[in-house]
Amino acid sequence: MENEEMEKVEEINVTDDSSVVISEEVVSVIAGVAVSEVSGVVDTAGGFAGGLSEVLSGKKKLSKGIKVEVGEKETKIDVNIIVEYGIRIPDIAFDIQNRVKKSVKEMTGLDVVAVNVHVQGVRTSLDQENKEAKEENKN
Repeated sequence: MENEEMEKVEEINVTDDSSVVISEEVVSVIAGVAVSEVSGVVDTAGGFAGGLSEVLSGKKKLSKGIKVEVGEKETKIDVNIIVEYGIRIPDIAFDIQNRVKKSVKEMTGLDVVAVNVHVQGVRTSLDQENKEAKEENKN
């Protein structure tokens, strides 16, 4: 019986021709989680389509505002963010780049050749108060 099990294991061996393909969506979610952990980032900017799908589904899409290009062994990532007023933007950008590179590399094994951070807006406390007031008026 042990010989039969040994034969089965030998049949399952992976050849050098096999590969693992990681989708752009997977990399963008990993990057999105890493970005969400950075202090001073209020939100990611996903444009109209991303915002509409978020409203309709009722869920925050972790890959919103993240654009990814995946090759065989490397990836390039663009991150669109909205920052909190008063936070030093170069520090946030540096933190995002480091966290995204580390997370993507650890989880996928892909080399991250670039993490481009695009600041799309600044949210002030006044902006937040106006948003909360509008939400209260809807209810």
